[in-house]
Amino acid sequence: MKAIIFDFDGTLANTLPVNFYGFQQVFKKFDNKEYTKEEIKEMFGPPEPELIEQNLASNEIEKAVEVYYQEYEANHHRLVEKNEDIDNLLSSLKEHGIKLGVVTGKSRRSFEMSLDELDMKKHFDVLITGDDVRDAKPEPEGINSALSKLDIDPANAMYIGDSDDDMKAGKKANVHTAGAKWLPEYQSSEYSVKPDAVFTKTEDLIDYLEKK
Repeated sequence: MKAIIFDFDGTLANTLPVNFYGFQQVFKKFDNKEYTKEEIKEMFGPPEPELIEQNLASNEIEKAVEVYYQEYEANHHRLVEKNEDIDNLLSSLKEHGIKLGVVTGKSRRSFEMSLDELDMKKHFDVLITGDDVRDAKPEPEGINSALSKLDIDPANAMYIGDSDDDMKAGKKANVHTAGAKWLPEYQSSEYSVKPDAVFTKTEDLIDYLEKK
């Protein structure tokens, strides 16, 4: 394995709580509607501005998007803890000469906020956000773009994510796929497309690579 590409929310950082909170505040403020975490999760896919535009009844889209980012930034420290296991995993993979990347559906703006808050940018060789692609996951555009930038063949790469769309995108990109269930919250407990592996703790990935 020469490259491992990760999803971000629910895979590398337990950011789902702050995502849910931000969207819930927006829909409450602008539509006076209360959404559960599961209902918000059903909307996931496009970057946050597009998600809000697609699901908000109010026509104050730009204001709503700004409120989302304000809530995301203001509550990140309170709702998202830095994860030492993930940091140690990424450092170990880098030490073994494996190239690392992220392909996320998040907007560049919120992604950069999280990378800065968690001090994670140093680990990665390529970063692809929802703003950088035309077709979001489950389409493989983001993964293909990352592989091209890394100059790595799909056969020598793995995509690790926490959602069904992550598994579908990985399969379409012809890379190895793995489901991440090592954080407190993740998107999918079952997958319609079977991944090559499922990891319930970060050590599982190291064990998997050593056996290969």
